Amino acid sequence: MAIKNALLVDDSKVARFALSKLLEGRDMHVSMAVSAEEALEFLRSREHPDVIFMDHLMPGMNGVEATKAIKSNPETANIPIIMCTSQKSSSFTKEARNFGVYNILTKPTQPDGLGLVLDQLANDVTRGTLPEPPQIDLEPDTDEYLAEMPDNAALKMSPKQSGNETAQNGSNPPSVVPLTSDLIEQISRSAVKTHINNRLHELLNSLFDEQFDHLKRALDESRGKQENAIEERLTAMSEMVEERTRNLRDEVAAEVNLNLSRELADLKKDLSRNSGFTSNHMAELKDHITSVQTIDTEFWQTLQSEAIQQAHEISRETAEDIAQRTIDLFVSQQRSASSKIYTIGLALSLGVFSLGIAWLAGLFG
Repeated sequence: MAIKNALLVDDSKVARFALSKLLEGRDMHVSMAVSAEEALEFLRSREHPDVIFMDHLMPGMNGVEATKAIKSNPETANIPIIMCTSQKSSSFTKEARNFGVYNILTKPTQPDGLGLVLDQLANDVTRGTLPEPPQIDLEPDTDEYLAEMPDNAALKMSPKQSGNETAQNGSNPPSVVPLTSDLIEQISRSAVKTHINNRLHELLNSLFDEQFDHLKRALDESRGKQENAIEERLTAMSEMVEERTRNLRDEVAAEVNLNLSRELADLKKDLSRNSGFTSNHMAELKDHITSVQTIDTEFWQTLQSEAIQQAHEISRETAEDIAQRTIDLFVSQQRSASSKIYTIGLALSLGVFSLGIAWLAGLFG
């Protein structure tokens, strides 16, 4: 079976444009989705594509989460997924194949690399040697764990209760999630990482989209000006020919018109070859956009690494502060309990002492 229909999932307009042109050059029909959520909705409501090109990092649901969702659904599990990412380490490649990725394309995508991947996919589809969908591990991560907490659950730091205390109460304890330092760190890192990822993607996409729109407008304006200039020159030449041949005999005029028509055709070809942006210019422009995207992607990865490090430090400081406050509260409660016991003991001692005095007074009085 030939690979003819592709679903392209990427939040970057520039990346979608570049990859779609390469796929269309291979006579493929391309559908697009700007987010993982939109891609899942597309698969529920439309005819399934022959292959899915999935971006790795996107706001909201990322490419890894979307791939797991697709592979865990029996109706879509057999669709090959090619992940487009700037990461291509051996460890990431192995991990990606474990959760169902067929192959990986390094961004920005090169025509040769894309051709090799699609040829390999076509051979596997024809021979029936596509890898079987993996058994997706549905063990929840931190975000899913928090989302599935019961409504009445509480986050609490407290010493563990023994089995005897549970039995004495005669009822099951309320839903309590222990607020450990690891959980605090995971919550902090997840929240900060998600916020920073979304913000950086918004800024980069805005930059790329603005560059793309600006260049497209410039190309359209240049093409329009060149077409108008060609039309004006051809009109002027036609008027000049008519003026010069008006008083000639019919035979001479016909010969002149024929020669001039040939000259005009040659002139039009020359003007077309030398006008505006050529295909070579378009290729250079595309390479420039790709190089800019690569530089900005590396810059974004550096910012993300620094942000994750800062999030780790924030979560550690938060955990230490909560632990210190908990210890201070526990010590305060212990002191209060000791003070109450001492007061009760002193009162009992005074009572016994008073009874003894009264008894002695009655005996020897």
